[in-house]
Amino acid sequence: MSEHVVVQQRGPVKVVRMNRPDKKNAITRAMYAAMAGALVSADADPSVRVKVILGVPGAFTAGNDLADFLAVAQGGEGGTEVFDFLMALATGGKPLVSGVDGVAVGIGTTINLHCDLTFATPRTAFHTPFVDLGLVPEAGSSLLVPAVAGRQQAFALLGLGEPFTAERAQAAGLIYKVVPEDRLETEVFAAADAIAAKPPEALRIARDLMLGGRDALVARIRDESAHFRARLKSAEARDAFMAFMARKK
Repeated sequence: MSEHVVVQQRGPVKVVRMNRPDKKNAITRAMYAAMAGALVSADADPSVRVKVILGVPGAFTAGNDLADFLAVAQGGEGGTEVFDFLMALATGGKPLVSGVDGVAVGIGTTINLHCDLTFATPRTAFHTPFVDLGLVPEAGSSLLVPAVAGRQQAFALLGLGEPFTAERAQAAGLIYKVVPEDRLETEVFAAADAIAAKPPEALRIARDLMLGGRDALVARIRDESAHFRARLKSAEARDAFMAFMARKK
């Protein structure tokens, strides 16, 4: 587990909160492992009907901890924690709701593509600078974003790396609703409670019908992951990470 992931059960709702505010919730391998475990256990727990993912005020997540990326770029080996988390998102059997405030970079954007409802605040910025880092889209985003938003909006987000405001993301169909910062968690939990009150078997079938088969999504995540791992060791990625770390210093 990770000290930077807080997992709580709120009645029939399992809450997974990223809690590393000093690093804007940059996600470490230990955090990925903790979140994957929490999502999988929630799906297996009959007392849980809905899963919720949250960050902290002003930061959903700044994305993957770049120190982990740099370690791989410099010749280290990455584990399976990120892939396990992506599989938990993509194959989860129960509804998933997210509340996003502020920074939502990389995985901070693509997590929400797997959510049934995403609430965001006006100060939220969805940003996927994968190509700028010498990388490629992940979490099935290269499949999901074009399907939802169309090819050109997808290219703007995933290719150009343009930040999307919450309003633009909502207009593109990528999130459900924009709410004030001080109402975010109230709205998230109200929605989660409403979902939890539905007949669970009917809801499961309805959700499965809407999602359709997930084989194509799983295959795309595997394909993206293979490219991503290879790109992490590329000269382009190594140079981008080193430049970023130098700017931070």
